[in-house]
Amino acid sequence: MAGADPSPAGMARSIRDRALALGFDAVGFAPAALDQSVRTDLVAFLAAGCQGEMGWLADKAEHRGCPRVLWPEARTVIALGVTYRPGAGQRAAVGQGERGVVSVYAQGRDYHDVVKARLKRLAGWLHQASGAAVKVFVDTAPVMEKPLAARAGLGWQGKHTNVVSRRFGSWLFLGEIYTALDLPADQPGVDRCGRCRRCLDACPTGAFPAPYRLDARRCLSYLTIEHHGPIDPELRPLLGNRIYGCDECLAICPWNRFAQASREAAFLPRAELTAPRLADLAQLSDADFRTVFAGSPIKRIGRNRFVRNVLIALGNTGLPGLAAAAAPLMADADPVVAEAAAWAVSRLK
Repeated sequence: MAGADPSPAGMARSIRDRALALGFDAVGFAPAALDQSVRTDLVAFLAAGCQGEMGWLADKAEHRGCPRVLWPEARTVIALGVTYRPGAGQRAAVGQGERGVVSVYAQGRDYHDVVKARLKRLAGWLHQASGAAVKVFVDTAPVMEKPLAARAGLGWQGKHTNVVSRRFGSWLFLGEIYTALDLPADQPGVDRCGRCRRCLDACPTGAFPAPYRLDARRCLSYLTIEHHGPIDPELRPLLGNRIYGCDECLAICPWNRFAQASREAAFLPRAELTAPRLADLAQLSDADFRTVFAGSPIKRIGRNRFVRNVLIALGNTGLPGLAAAAAPLMADADPVVAEAAAWAVSRLK
């Protein structure tokens, strides 16, 4: 950084330029602090049990609610985003009977790996250039990414609780660099949802008890990814043919009209994940599952949870001929898989 402006404002400009050169699409700066309202909302969310089985949300709630509790040296949070706006056809399988639907974010490479590698390069450069201590996070630590991104001006938290950007709509992967540098803050994002409630109305399970409030226990992303046991039979028909995650509240956001397409090749969909045949997925052994989903975020939920989802989707097809794909799994070694298979067969016959 020879010849660069050494002032805090100059350093922020250099960081922004470097981040964009590394492939980040959005960059913002915020103090390493969160408003009391954010902490209050977190406490209320946890007290109501809306986190479901995600005990890690409560385990370090104090760290989550204040960046300086997590790392006392932190003075500035550099919030970064990478767009993953889907291309044409990536959501075409919704409602397509014998084919499953995988959330857009999981159709390519695991974003944790892609974004974290990029964050490490930026943080390494920053440490070398300034000597300041840094830490990087990508959804793997008690960090409230969405409120921090909103405070850093990347967008605002919409009524679906996710970040919405005027430039990238609802399709942003987030990451953060905590640094001991004192850098000038950007203006926080301004809520531009207005009277719109399309995201709330689009939710298949009514997981939003109120605008800006999510009950994860009814969210299809939670149920298909984080929830370990049997899925509530009352909710199963609402999964349709979704087998990993759900994009309904994101996809319907009107701000997506202005979203710029992703330029990240790693997030392009793998052909076998855009509209996979449910009958084929139901036959996956543990070894097959790990091979097929190597490098994918799907791998982390394991074969049993994934096949459970596939069997529920099979049961929702209304195609009796697919009962043959589910029937052998009624004897599966995993009781949750076996129960889901029996449910699917009973629905199809």
